[in-house]
Amino acid sequence: MCRAVRVERLDWLAHNPRFTQRFAMHVGALCREMTNKAVAEAERIHESTVKDLDKIYMRKQIARAGAPEPRAIGVDEISIRKGHDYRIIVSDLELGRPIWVGGKGRTEADFDLFFAQLGPKKTVHVELAAMDMWKAFRNSLNKNAPQARVIFDKFHIIRHLGDALDEVRRAEYRRLAGEDRTFIKGQRYTLLTNSENLSLDGRASLRKLLKANKRLNTAYLLKESFGQLWSYQSEAWARAFFERWRDGLKWQRLKPFEKFAKMIDRHWDGIASYCSPENKVSLGLVEGLNNKIRVLQRRAYGYRDEEYLKLKIVAAFLPALPRDQ
Repeated sequence: MCRAVRVERLDWLAHNPRFTQRFAMHVGALCREMTNKAVAEAERIHESTVKDLDKIYMRKQIARAGAPEPRAIGVDEISIRKGHDYRIIVSDLELGRPIWVGGKGRTEADFDLFFAQLGPKKTVHVELAAMDMWKAFRNSLNKNAPQARVIFDKFHIIRHLGDALDEVRRAEYRRLAGEDRTFIKGQRYTLLTNSENLSLDGRASLRKLLKANKRLNTAYLLKESFGQLWSYQSEAWARAFFERWRDGLKWQRLKPFEKFAKMIDRHWDGIASYCSPENKVSLGLVEGLNNKIRVLQRRAYGYRDEEYLKLKIVAAFLPALPRDQ
Protein backbone atom coordinates (compact mmCIF):
# COMPACT_ATOMS: atom_id res chain seq x y z
CA MET A 1 0.00 0.00 0.00
CA CYS A 2 1.41 3.40 -1.02
CA ARG A 3 1.54 5.89 1.86
CA ALA A 4 2.73 8.86 -0.22
CA VAL A 5 0.84 12.14 0.20
CA ARG A 6 -0.44 13.57 -3.07
CA VAL A 7 -1.56 17.18 -3.58
CA GLU A 8 -4.09 17.85 -6.30
CA ARG A 9 -3.88 21.15 -8.20
CA LEU A 10 -7.25 22.90 -8.29
CA ASP A 11 -7.75 25.37 -11.16
CA TRP A 12 -10.02 27.61 -9.11
CA LEU A 13 -7.22 28.29 -6.58
CA ALA A 14 -4.82 31.17 -7.13
CA HIS A 15 -1.06 30.59 -6.91
CA ASN A 16 -1.49 31.63 -3.30
CA PRO A 17 -3.47 28.61 -2.05
CA ARG A 18 -5.19 30.64 0.67
CA PHE A 19 -7.26 32.48 -1.94
CA THR A 20 -9.37 31.50 -4.92
CA GLN A 21 -8.62 32.56 -8.47
CA ARG A 22 -11.90 34.48 -8.47
CA PHE A 23 -10.86 36.49 -5.40
CA ALA A 24 -7.49 37.28 -7.00
CA MET A 25 -9.32 38.65 -10.07
CA HIS A 26 -11.56 40.71 -7.79
CA VAL A 27 -8.58 42.23 -5.95
CA GLY A 28 -6.70 42.87 -9.19
CA ALA A 29 -9.69 44.71 -10.65
CA LEU A 30 -9.89 46.90 -7.53
CA CYS A 31 -6.18 47.72 -7.80
CA ARG A 32 -6.81 49.30 -11.20
CA GLU A 33 -8.91 51.98 -9.49
CA MET A 34 -7.67 52.12 -5.90
CA THR A 35 -4.40 52.20 -3.99
CA ASN A 36 -3.17 48.92 -2.52
CA LYS A 37 -3.64 50.31 0.95
CA ALA A 38 -7.30 51.15 0.26
CA VAL A 39 -7.89 47.67 -1.23
CA ALA A 40 -6.23 46.03 1.80
CA GLU A 41 -8.48 47.96 4.17
CA ALA A 42 -11.63 47.24 2.13
CA GLU A 43 -10.93 43.50 1.84
CA ARG A 44 -9.32 43.15 5.30
CA ILE A 45 -6.14 41.55 4.01
CA HIS A 46 -2.47 42.55 4.24
CA GLU A 47 -1.00 44.92 1.64
CA SER A 48 1.60 42.31 0.64
CA THR A 49 -1.27 39.91 -0.12
CA VAL A 50 -2.94 42.59 -2.24
CA LYS A 51 0.26 42.96 -4.21
CA ASP A 52 0.62 39.19 -4.72
CA LEU A 53 -2.97 38.87 -5.96
CA ASP A 54 -2.59 41.94 -8.17
CA LYS A 55 0.43 40.30 -9.79
CA ILE A 56 -1.70 37.25 -10.65
CA TYR A 57 -4.30 39.53 -12.24
CA MET A 58 -1.74 41.50 -14.27
CA ARG A 59 0.10 38.41 -15.52
CA LYS A 60 -3.24 37.14 -16.81
CA GLN A 61 -3.87 40.49 -18.53
CA ILE A 62 -0.50 40.33 -20.28
CA ALA A 63 -0.96 36.69 -21.31
CA ARG A 64 -4.40 37.52 -22.70
CA ALA A 65 -2.93 40.40 -24.77
CA GLY A 66 -0.55 38.00 -26.53
CA ALA A 67 3.06 38.36 -27.60
CA PRO A 68 3.76 41.76 -29.22
CA GLU A 69 4.72 42.11 -32.88
CA PRO A 70 5.50 45.83 -33.18
CA ARG A 71 6.05 47.72 -36.43
CA ALA A 72 6.70 51.13 -34.79
CA ILE A 73 8.32 51.37 -31.37
CA GLY A 74 8.98 54.19 -28.93
CA VAL A 75 12.05 53.90 -26.69
CA ASP A 76 12.59 55.79 -23.45
CA GLU A 77 13.98 55.26 -19.99
CA ILE A 78 12.80 55.85 -16.43
CA SER A 79 14.80 56.34 -13.27
CA ILE A 80 13.54 53.82 -10.73
CA ARG A 81 15.51 55.18 -7.78
CA LYS A 82 17.38 58.32 -6.87
CA GLY A 83 20.56 58.55 -8.87
CA HIS A 84 21.28 57.08 -12.27
CA ASP A 85 19.45 53.77 -11.94
CA TYR A 86 17.52 53.41 -15.18
CA ARG A 87 15.22 50.92 -16.87
CA ILE A 88 14.30 51.01 -20.57
CA ILE A 89 10.68 51.13 -21.69
CA VAL A 90 9.71 50.06 -25.20
CA SER A 91 6.20 50.90 -26.44
CA ASP A 92 4.21 49.79 -29.46
CA LEU A 93 3.22 53.13 -30.98
CA GLU A 94 0.41 51.67 -33.07
CA LEU A 95 -1.18 49.88 -30.10
CA GLY A 96 -0.44 52.87 -27.87
CA ARG A 97 0.98 50.88 -24.95
CA PRO A 98 4.27 49.72 -23.38
CA ILE A 99 5.28 46.18 -24.30
CA TRP A 100 8.62 45.76 -22.48
CA VAL A 101 10.39 47.12 -19.41
CA GLY A 102 13.88 45.87 -18.72
CA GLY A 103 17.62 46.19 -18.56
CA LYS A 104 19.74 47.31 -15.65
CA GLY A 105 20.61 50.69 -17.12
CA ARG A 106 20.38 52.43 -20.48
CA THR A 107 23.36 50.96 -22.24
CA GLU A 108 23.50 49.34 -25.66
CA ALA A 109 23.56 45.91 -24.00
CA ASP A 110 20.43 46.78 -22.01
CA PHE A 111 18.48 47.65 -25.17
CA ASP A 112 19.83 44.48 -26.82
CA LEU A 113 17.80 42.52 -24.25
CA PHE A 114 14.56 43.77 -25.79
CA PHE A 115 15.48 42.46 -29.23
CA ALA A 116 16.64 39.17 -27.71
CA GLN A 117 13.22 38.72 -26.12
CA LEU A 118 11.36 39.86 -29.23
CA GLY A 119 13.31 37.37 -31.34
CA PRO A 120 14.80 37.73 -34.84
CA LYS A 121 11.59 36.75 -36.70
CA LYS A 122 9.65 39.65 -35.15
CA THR A 123 12.58 42.09 -35.04
CA VAL A 124 12.78 42.19 -38.85
CA HIS A 125 9.26 43.67 -38.89
CA VAL A 126 10.27 46.73 -36.82
CA GLU A 127 10.17 49.56 -39.36
CA LEU A 128 10.27 52.67 -37.17
CA ALA A 129 11.80 53.68 -33.84
CA ALA A 130 11.09 56.95 -32.01
CA MET A 131 13.73 57.67 -29.38
CA ASP A 132 15.89 60.36 -27.88
CA MET A 133 19.38 61.07 -29.20
CA TRP A 134 21.10 58.68 -26.79
CA LYS A 135 23.87 57.01 -28.81
CA ALA A 136 23.60 53.63 -27.06
CA PHE A 137 19.97 53.22 -28.17
CA ARG A 138 20.80 53.98 -31.76
CA ASN A 139 23.79 51.63 -31.78
CA SER A 140 21.62 48.78 -30.52
CA LEU A 141 18.91 49.53 -33.07
CA ASN A 142 21.40 49.62 -35.95
CA LYS A 143 22.85 46.31 -34.83
CA ASN A 144 19.60 44.43 -34.19
CA ALA A 145 17.14 46.09 -36.57
CA PRO A 146 19.17 47.88 -39.25
CA GLN A 147 16.09 48.14 -41.48
CA ALA A 148 14.31 50.40 -38.97
CA ARG A 149 14.09 54.14 -39.60
CA VAL A 150 14.89 56.43 -36.66
CA ILE A 151 12.84 59.42 -35.53
CA PHE A 152 14.25 61.49 -32.71
CA ASP A 153 11.56 62.32 -30.18
CA LYS A 154 10.36 65.92 -30.52
CA PHE A 155 9.74 66.34 -26.80
CA HIS A 156 13.29 65.37 -25.85
CA ILE A 157 14.62 67.84 -28.40
CA ILE A 158 12.38 70.64 -27.11
CA ARG A 159 13.59 69.80 -23.60
CA HIS A 160 17.18 70.39 -24.74
CA LEU A 161 16.07 73.75 -26.15
CA GLY A 162 14.38 74.59 -22.86
CA ASP A 163 17.66 73.83 -21.08
CA ALA A 164 19.43 76.24 -23.46
CA LEU A 165 16.88 78.95 -22.65
CA ASP A 166 17.39 78.37 -18.93
CA GLU A 167 21.16 78.72 -19.37
CA VAL A 168 20.57 82.12 -21.00
CA ARG A 169 18.30 83.10 -18.09
CA ARG A 170 20.94 82.15 -15.51
CA ALA A 171 23.69 83.92 -17.46
CA GLU A 172 21.58 87.09 -17.59
CA TYR A 173 20.91 86.88 -13.87
CA ARG A 174 24.65 86.68 -13.18
CA ARG A 175 25.42 89.52 -15.60
CA LEU A 176 22.88 92.02 -14.30
CA ALA A 177 22.56 93.78 -10.98
CA GLY A 178 20.02 95.78 -8.99
CA GLU A 179 16.50 96.25 -10.34
CA ASP A 180 17.32 94.58 -13.68
CA ARG A 181 17.94 91.36 -11.76
CA THR A 182 14.59 91.41 -9.99
CA PHE A 183 12.72 90.84 -13.26
CA ILE A 184 14.55 87.52 -13.74
CA LYS A 185 14.65 86.12 -10.20
CA GLY A 186 12.13 83.32 -9.61
CA GLN A 187 10.87 83.34 -13.22
CA ARG A 188 12.24 79.98 -14.39
CA TYR A 189 8.83 78.28 -14.48
CA THR A 190 7.22 81.26 -16.17
CA LEU A 191 9.88 81.35 -18.88
CA LEU A 192 10.00 77.62 -19.63
CA THR A 193 6.28 76.81 -19.49
CA ASN A 194 4.17 76.95 -22.63
CA SER A 195 2.39 80.31 -22.53
CA GLU A 196 -0.96 78.58 -23.11
CA ASN A 197 -0.53 76.77 -19.79
CA LEU A 198 0.23 79.91 -17.78
CA SER A 199 -2.31 81.67 -15.59
CA LEU A 200 -3.25 85.28 -16.29
CA ASP A 201 -0.74 86.41 -13.67
CA GLY A 202 1.91 84.15 -15.22
CA ARG A 203 1.35 85.63 -18.67
CA ALA A 204 1.58 89.15 -17.25
CA SER A 205 4.88 88.25 -15.52
CA LEU A 206 6.19 86.77 -18.78
CA ARG A 207 5.37 89.92 -20.76
CA LYS A 208 7.04 92.05 -18.10
CA LEU A 209 10.15 89.86 -18.11
CA LEU A 210 10.53 89.80 -21.90
CA LYS A 211 9.99 93.55 -22.14
CA ALA A 212 12.70 94.16 -19.53
CA ASN A 213 15.40 91.95 -21.07
CA LYS A 214 16.09 92.02 -24.80
CA ARG A 215 18.37 88.97 -24.86
CA LEU A 216 15.86 86.81 -23.01
CA ASN A 217 13.12 88.07 -25.33
CA THR A 218 15.14 87.02 -28.39
CA ALA A 219 15.93 83.61 -26.87
CA TYR A 220 12.29 83.06 -25.94
CA LEU A 221 11.03 83.88 -29.44
CA LEU A 222 13.62 81.55 -30.98
CA LYS A 223 12.55 78.76 -28.65
CA GLU A 224 8.84 79.25 -29.38
CA SER A 225 9.34 79.30 -33.15
CA PHE A 226 11.45 76.13 -33.31
CA GLY A 227 8.44 73.82 -32.92
CA GLN A 228 7.40 74.75 -36.47
CA LEU A 229 10.12 72.38 -37.70
CA TRP A 230 7.83 69.35 -37.24
CA SER A 231 5.05 70.80 -39.40
CA TYR A 232 6.83 70.35 -42.75
CA GLN A 233 6.02 67.54 -45.18
CA SER A 234 9.30 67.95 -47.09
CA GLU A 235 12.84 67.55 -45.74
CA ALA A 236 14.01 70.36 -48.03
CA TRP A 237 11.48 72.79 -46.55
CA ALA A 238 12.34 71.64 -43.03
CA ARG A 239 16.04 72.22 -43.71
CA ALA A 240 15.35 75.67 -45.16
CA PHE A 241 13.42 76.57 -42.00
CA PHE A 242 16.25 75.32 -39.76
CA GLU A 243 18.85 77.33 -41.69
CA ARG A 244 16.74 80.48 -41.33
CA TRP A 245 16.30 79.75 -37.63
CA ARG A 246 20.04 79.28 -37.18
CA ASP A 247 20.76 82.50 -39.11
CA GLY A 248 18.64 84.25 -36.48
CA LEU A 249 21.32 83.39 -33.90
CA LYS A 250 23.93 85.59 -35.58
CA TRP A 251 25.16 88.51 -33.46
CA GLN A 252 22.84 87.50 -30.60
CA ARG A 253 25.56 86.11 -28.30
CA LEU A 254 23.40 83.14 -27.34
CA LYS A 255 26.05 80.45 -26.85
CA PRO A 256 23.66 77.78 -25.45
CA PHE A 257 21.46 78.17 -28.55
CA GLU A 258 24.48 77.90 -30.86
CA LYS A 259 25.42 74.66 -29.06
CA PHE A 260 21.85 73.40 -29.49
CA ALA A 261 21.93 74.18 -33.24
CA LYS A 262 25.13 72.15 -33.64
CA MET A 263 23.44 69.23 -31.86
CA ILE A 264 20.50 69.42 -34.29
CA ASP A 265 22.90 69.47 -37.23
CA ARG A 266 24.66 66.32 -35.97
CA HIS A 267 21.37 64.46 -35.57
CA TRP A 268 19.57 65.89 -38.59
CA ASP A 269 18.74 62.57 -40.26
CA GLY A 270 16.67 61.37 -37.29
CA ILE A 271 14.84 64.72 -37.11
CA ALA A 272 14.19 65.17 -40.83
CA SER A 273 12.85 61.62 -41.18
CA TYR A 274 9.62 62.78 -39.50
CA CYS A 275 8.83 64.77 -42.66
CA SER A 276 8.20 61.57 -44.65
CA PRO A 277 4.49 60.62 -44.65
CA GLU A 278 5.27 56.95 -43.87
CA ASN A 279 7.09 58.07 -40.71
CA LYS A 280 4.21 60.08 -39.27
CA VAL A 281 3.61 58.60 -35.83
CA SER A 282 2.15 60.40 -32.85
CA LEU A 283 5.17 61.72 -30.96
CA GLY A 284 2.68 63.14 -28.47
CA LEU A 285 1.64 59.58 -27.72
CA VAL A 286 5.18 58.77 -26.56
CA GLU A 287 5.15 61.72 -24.17
CA GLY A 288 1.63 60.85 -22.98
CA LEU A 289 2.71 57.29 -22.21
CA ASN A 290 5.74 58.57 -20.33
CA ASN A 291 3.63 60.93 -18.19
CA LYS A 292 1.23 58.14 -17.22
CA ILE A 293 4.15 55.83 -16.44
CA ARG A 294 5.65 58.43 -14.09
CA VAL A 295 2.35 58.57 -12.17
CA LEU A 296 2.32 54.76 -11.88
CA GLN A 297 5.94 54.85 -10.81
CA ARG A 298 5.23 57.26 -7.97
CA ARG A 299 2.40 55.03 -6.75
CA ALA A 300 4.61 51.93 -6.85
CA TYR A 301 7.68 53.44 -5.16
CA GLY A 302 6.54 52.35 -1.70
CA TYR A 303 6.70 48.65 -2.59
CA ARG A 304 10.34 48.62 -3.70
CA ASP A 305 9.43 45.66 -5.89
CA GLU A 306 10.82 46.06 -9.39
CA GLU A 307 8.86 43.14 -10.85
CA TYR A 308 5.65 44.74 -9.57
CA LEU A 309 6.55 48.10 -11.10
CA LYS A 310 7.26 46.47 -14.48
CA LEU A 311 3.94 44.60 -14.41
CA LYS A 312 2.11 47.81 -13.45
CA ILE A 313 3.63 49.72 -16.36
CA VAL A 314 2.71 47.11 -18.98
CA ALA A 315 -0.69 46.07 -17.57
CA ALA A 316 -1.98 49.59 -16.83
CA PHE A 317 -2.45 50.20 -20.56
CA LEU A 318 -4.32 46.93 -21.16
CA PRO A 319 -8.09 46.54 -20.85
CA ALA A 320 -9.47 45.11 -17.64
CA LEU A 321 -10.15 41.39 -17.60
CA PRO A 322 -13.76 40.30 -18.11
CA ARG A 323 -15.56 39.71 -14.85
CA ASP A 324 -15.95 36.00 -15.50
CA GLN A 325 -12.19 35.41 -15.72
